[in-house]
Amino acid sequence: MQDRENATKNEAPLPGGAVRGSDTGRPIMAALDLLGRRGALRIVWELREGRVLTFRALQAAAELPPGTLNTRLTELRAADIVAAEGGYRLSPRGGDLIVALWPLLRWSEDWANALET
Repeated sequence: MQDRENATKNEAPLPGGAVRGSDTGRPIMAALDLLGRRGALRIVWELREGRVLTFRALQAAAELPPGTLNTRLTELRAADIVAAEGGYRLSPRGGDLIVALWPLLRWSEDWANALET
């Protein structure tokens, strides 16, 4: 029961515990929960290619209110996707996530093109 309660709070969804939409704790479900939260993917995207941004610069780039940005950054740091050293940047694991997202980007562009024809 406590795992389910943690899944509904503003704690980072991590493998091994209940997350939104799943009680299994499977890594893919935790990742989908984390990345599906408002602004999470946008933050990761804005920090791609080695970018290092201050809180204010990231807030402007991601177009998120400060409270939401702070919550997402806390979750992404707990999940070892974002690091805070001289500003916010992707951790090595966050860089791996960007690499994993490139095929999805290509797929989405192909999908959009197919819908236009």
